[in-house]
Amino acid sequence: MSANSTDGSDKFGYIKVQSSQQSRSSDSSSNSNLIAILLPTVVAFVLIVVVSAIVITSWRKQGRLSSRSRDLQLRRQRSPSDSAHLVRDVDDDSDDIAIPGLPTRFTHDEIEDMTNSFRIKIGAGGFGAVYKGELPDGSQVAVKKIEGVGMQGKREFCTEIAVIGNIHHINLVRLRGFCTEGQRRLLVYEYMNRGSLDRSLFRPTGPLLEWKERMDVAIGAARGLAYLHFSCDQRIIHCDVKPENILLADGGQVKIADFGLAKFLTPEQSGLFTTMRGTRGYLAPEWLSNAAITDRTDVYSFGMVLLELVRGRKNRSEHVSGGGGGGEASNSSDGTTGSSSRGAKSDYFPLAALEGHEAGQYAELADQRLQGRVVDKEVERVVKVALCCLHEDPHLRPSMAVVAGMLEGTMELWEPRANSLGFLRLYGRGFSGPVDGGGSDMNLNHVASPGDRSGTTTLTTMSGWPSYMSSTQLSGPR
Repeated sequence: MSANSTDGSDKFGYIKVQSSQQSRSSDSSSNSNLIAILLPTVVAFVLIVVVSAIVITSWRKQGRLSSRSRDLQLRRQRSPSDSAHLVRDVDDDSDDIAIPGLPTRFTHDEIEDMTNSFRIKIGAGGFGAVYKGELPDGSQVAVKKIEGVGMQGKREFCTEIAVIGNIHHINLVRLRGFCTEGQRRLLVYEYMNRGSLDRSLFRPTGPLLEWKERMDVAIGAARGLAYLHFSCDQRIIHCDVKPENILLADGGQVKIADFGLAKFLTPEQSGLFTTMRGTRGYLAPEWLSNAAITDRTDVYSFGMVLLELVRGRKNRSEHVSGGGGGGEASNSSDGTTGSSSRGAKSDYFPLAALEGHEAGQYAELADQRLQGRVVDKEVERVVKVALCCLHEDPHLRPSMAVVAGMLEGTMELWEPRANSLGFLRLYGRGFSGPVDGGGSDMNLNHVASPGDRSGTTTLTTMSGWPSYMSSTQLSGPR
C-alpha cells in the first residue's frame, strides 16, 4: 500500500491478515484432541457399568441359591425319614428346576407334535391314557398322561423322575423323557410294538403265544422285578404286577412297565392304595389287612401271572355282561379250566392248579390251545413256583431273585406248602357259582376265616375282597 505525503516521500504500511485455511486446520486439530481425551473416558465408564451389573447380578443369584440350599437342608433335617422326596421349593412353579439325572425334558407343544395331538391311543390304566408318538429322530415312543393322582409339586415329581430315569435294565421299560408344565405331567417311554402281555395271551384270535415264548416272558419279567427289588439304589416295589404291565416287542423283548409310579401318590392317597393301584385277581391278602406291604407283595401278584401264562386265560372266568375287560369276557365262553378231566368244581384256576399239584397232574393244566406243544417238566416247574409265590404268609414266599433262578433252572425248586395255601380253597368255593356283580357264596363284608374250621362266616376287615371289585374301581380299564 502506498500514499503520497506532503514531503513528497513514499511511505509504506502493512496489515497482517490471518489465512482462512490456517484457521480451519487449527479447529480440526482442537476437535481431534478433544475426542482423543473423551473417548477412552466414555468407554471406560461403559465397561465399568457393564462389569458392575454382571457382578451384582451374579452376587444376587448366588445369594438366592445359597438361601435355597440352606432352606432345603433345613427341611431335609426336619424330615430325614424320606430322603427320596424333596420338599416343595418356594420357586416350585418355575420350569428351570435343575436335578441331577433328569432325562430329557419336553415342552407340552413338543409332546403334542410327537403324538400328533394325542391322536393314537394305545392303552389306558390307573395313572392315565397312553398314546403313540414319534421323536424327531424317527424313534417311536409311548406317551403316558399322568392323571387322577395328587402331585406334591414339580420338584418332587422331577426328583422321582430322576430316580426312574436312571434305572436301566434289559427287562425294564426305559424312560426317554418327561414333561411338566403347570398341572400337566407326562412321561415318554420307549415303544414296545407288540403291546402288553394280555393282548398276546388272552386274545381269542391271532398268533398263539407258544410255550417257549411264555417261558421267556416269565423269566424276563422275573428278572426285571428282581432288579427293582434288590439292584436299584432305591428299592422299588411295583405294587401292580399283572399282564397289562408286562410289555413285549419283536426279538423276544420282555419289559416291566409302570414301575416307580406308586411314589406319585400323596400320603392321603396311599392310605387308599388298594383301590387306586391294585387289580382284582392279583392283590395279595396283606393288601386288605394291616400287614406291611413289601417286595413279597409283588411276588404274590407275579405268581398269579405265572398261572395265567400256564393256562392262557384269566385265572377266573366270569359270566357277567359288561363287568370286565374284553379279555375276561372272551374267556368266559371257554367253560371250565384246564382241570376239566378231573371235574373241577371251580372256575378259579389257582384252586385247579393246587388240586393238579396235589394229584401230580400238571400237563392237563396247560393251555389246551397249545395242543400238547409244551415241556411237561417246565409246566410242573412253573406251577410249583407259582404256588410258592401264592403262600398266604409273605415270609414263606420266595424273593423275585429266587423265583427267577427257579424258573431258569439254576436254583433248587421249592415245594409249595399246602398249609399256607388253604385260603385258595376258600376263595375257590366262592367262585363256584355265577357272579352277579353284587356277591356270591361269600358276602362282600363277610368271608369265612381261613382259620375258622366251623365253616361259619366271620366279620373281617376284608370289606370288598378284590375279586369282587370291578377293574374300573381299582385301576381303570385297560
